[in-house]
Amino acid sequence: MNQTIRVAIYARVSTEEQAEHGYSIDAQLETLRGYCKLYNRVVAGEYVDRGVSGKSLKGRYELQRLLQDAKEGKLDEVIVWKFNRMARKNIDLLQIVDLLEKNNVAFQSFTEKFDTSTSMGKFALQMMGAVGELERNTIVDNVKMGHRQRARTGKHNGKVPLGYRSVKIDERGKETRVVVVEEEAALVRNIFEQYAAGHGLKAIANDLNHRGHKTRTGKAFSTCAIRDILDNPMFVGKIRYNRYENWAERRRNGKSTELILSEGHHPAIISEELWEKVQLLRQKKSVMPKKRFEGEYLLTGLIRCPECGAAMTASRTVNRAKDGTKIVRMYYSCGRFRSEGSSVCHANSVRKDEAEKAVTERIRQAVTQPHILKKIVRSINEHRSGRIKPLRDELAAVQARIDKLEEKKRKYLGLYEMDEIDRDLFAERLNDLNRELDTELTRRSKLELELRDDQAEPVSYELVRSLVSRFEALLQRSPFPQRKTLLHLIVKRITLDDMKRVGSVELAFSEETEKHFLSVAPSAEPIAEGAFPLSGKVPRLMKNLAVTI
Repeated sequence: MNQTIRVAIYARVSTEEQAEHGYSIDAQLETLRGYCKLYNRVVAGEYVDRGVSGKSLKGRYELQRLLQDAKEGKLDEVIVWKFNRMARKNIDLLQIVDLLEKNNVAFQSFTEKFDTSTSMGKFALQMMGAVGELERNTIVDNVKMGHRQRARTGKHNGKVPLGYRSVKIDERGKETRVVVVEEEAALVRNIFEQYAAGHGLKAIANDLNHRGHKTRTGKAFSTCAIRDILDNPMFVGKIRYNRYENWAERRRNGKSTELILSEGHHPAIISEELWEKVQLLRQKKSVMPKKRFEGEYLLTGLIRCPECGAAMTASRTVNRAKDGTKIVRMYYSCGRFRSEGSSVCHANSVRKDEAEKAVTERIRQAVTQPHILKKIVRSINEHRSGRIKPLRDELAAVQARIDKLEEKKRKYLGLYEMDEIDRDLFAERLNDLNRELDTELTRRSKLELELRDDQAEPVSYELVRSLVSRFEALLQRSPFPQRKTLLHLIVKRITLDDMKRVGSVELAFSEETEKHFLSVAPSAEPIAEGAFPLSGKVPRLMKNLAVTI
């Protein structure tokens, strides 16, 4: 008797591909269903990532669900319409195929037929992946070339900053003109004038926030937002482009050596004289020595402000005693207060030494007092079981919205077939419905993954005790850089109570942190050498474990 082959169909299309090339999820699925039916394969599941780019694996919840099912032995084969549906980057594609092979799951493309279980098939896969990545990179290079040319001729690319907006000058919307929004422009002029008058970044942000002004995205002004405005030559009528390369991955480390700065077609908001004065001040302040805080701040970014919930950062005060000696006091203070001023929050400072001592003591108590740890474990399991119902309720609500959108699509299709709605209006409404549907389907995939994780076996006392004891031992013996790294890997958040004392410490153990830092017992040596010296095995973790102590 022939064994039934369980096939997973994976389909993906990005928003841009749908708009520009007319790629269709439904067409991919229909083709692959027909293939499975023709060759007597059983469709074990359809995994569809809608409106998601293939550039990275982030946010592709259906792909994550497929890989989990492969690990659990639910699949025999995965089929896609084209290899680039699975991944755009060759390295991502090869990693996915390698994971499938390790779990005895075959992988194939409908349009690019070869057997990846053979040496020649694997070679062909690598070549096809490389060609696909080359194709994508060529498209990216061509787009960048077009953007560079636009910038050289004084045309703006992308979103415009505060003070401007883009207006369409043709029906297709491909050509735009940048115009001044006078109300916002007055705010930009005020920012430049304040800085030229000697006010600092924080003082300007604080003033704007007290007056109720917001950024283009509706947020309070921060020192970073003020800095970006002051450094943007667009306000003086110029176009700057290619400041950074590969921003998505390299951020500010990808500073370009081929900056484009040209005269723009848009009107300036500030005068050349004011711009030059501000840039002179910016340059002088950039070479001034930065404040250096003495001491080692272990908990920077982990303690949360009791008033606004923002991460608290390092701060200090310097005073003089009567005999003239300098007294330095170190604190953790609200990051939003330090960045955005007193209209947003207050300092809410807590003594550095007291906070760090309280956190380490809390961890030590959890290890040395079994009754405390047992309460923690019971609380974890109750929380995990309590999360399931709200997730299921939200999933039901999402499914109801999906059903409603599908019904709307059917109604519009019926009206169109009866010639009761014109083609342009039908296409526009269908696109709107598809966008809403993509959002809801992505949310459904994410919720299904969360439910799957939360329905794991209850956490055992021995597992939590083992993990927390190893964490505490490493925290006591490691040098400062390693202790800080460990804390930031494992401590999710530290909250303060109304008296500005440590209220709770939430530890989050994931598979990766457990694998690299806690999967073995601490060394018997009194001083930690290297990264985290360890020996001896402990039980494997589930996907994620949170412990509040």
